[in-house]
Amino acid sequence: MQSVNPKVIIAAIIGFAILASISTAFYTVPAESVGIVTRFGKITGDPATPGLHFKLPFGIDQAHIVAVERQEKQEFGLGIGTQRAATATNPYQFAPNLRVQEEEKSMITGDRNEASVEWVVQYRVDRPEDFLFRVRNPGATLRDVSESVMREVVGDRTVDEVLTVGRQQIESEALQKMQDVANYYKLGLRIDQVQLNNVNPPPSVQDSFNDVNKAQQEKERSINVAWREKNKEVPAARGKADRDISEAQGYAAQRVNEAEGDVAAFKALFAEYEKAPEVTKRRLYLETLGQVVPRLGGKIIMDENAQSVLPLLNLSNTQK
Repeated sequence: MQSVNPKVIIAAIIGFAILASISTAFYTVPAESVGIVTRFGKITGDPATPGLHFKLPFGIDQAHIVAVERQEKQEFGLGIGTQRAATATNPYQFAPNLRVQEEEKSMITGDRNEASVEWVVQYRVDRPEDFLFRVRNPGATLRDVSESVMREVVGDRTVDEVLTVGRQQIESEALQKMQDVANYYKLGLRIDQVQLNNVNPPPSVQDSFNDVNKAQQEKERSINVAWREKNKEVPAARGKADRDISEAQGYAAQRVNEAEGDVAAFKALFAEYEKAPEVTKRRLYLETLGQVVPRLGGKIIMDENAQSVLPLLNLSNTQK
């Protein structure tokens, strides 16, 4: 049996070591990510940008790739179908099973009513060093934090606020509180958005709640119709009242002015009368005749010495 040349064995070992060092000395950082390199467990250098990078081989340096530009999300209380599960971008995007899904969306409001709340949290990695090494499972921790905060925020409000007018305020307050907790535990995450999806009463009272909503909508519609009629009738009535008042004030001013004019004319006439009573009486008599005589129709004026009017009167042309 022919022995193997030791030089061949040494060369093979050296070649294998070179190949192993080359294969473990380079790493690639994909787009939207950074690379964190640790040397014997301690972070060394700044985060690596996308591209090809060198590190010490044989496990001396370890490269940890973290997607920092990609927005992740976690969904609570939403259906977990096979197709949706296949599109998940992180292992904590959905509840692990249907039972947990139903439990996490069932909540008690501040007035001791039950509500079914579904929501989505959108976030991204803000500090990759903290995300990797501060908390063991930051994704699972964020899911627990999100559910705890949402139960607190919903528990501070009535069921009517949760189901109707308080949605935007709930989203804003929940986002701020989630971010505060994430900062406190140094999860290395930035919460971008908290969005409520379906918020409903329990299925057992869903029909009754819908009837209440319809009644409230009918009430609002009736109120709006009443306000519309009021806004149409009240200005018209006010306009008519203002017009009548203006006409009355104008008529009053006219009567006052006429009375004052008559008083002034009488005073002027009385002053002239005091100066020459006979002349004034005669003038008044003639002026009165000038106003009365034209209204008499046909007129015959005779000499007081005439004995008969027949010879002088043409009866066929006499006008009454």
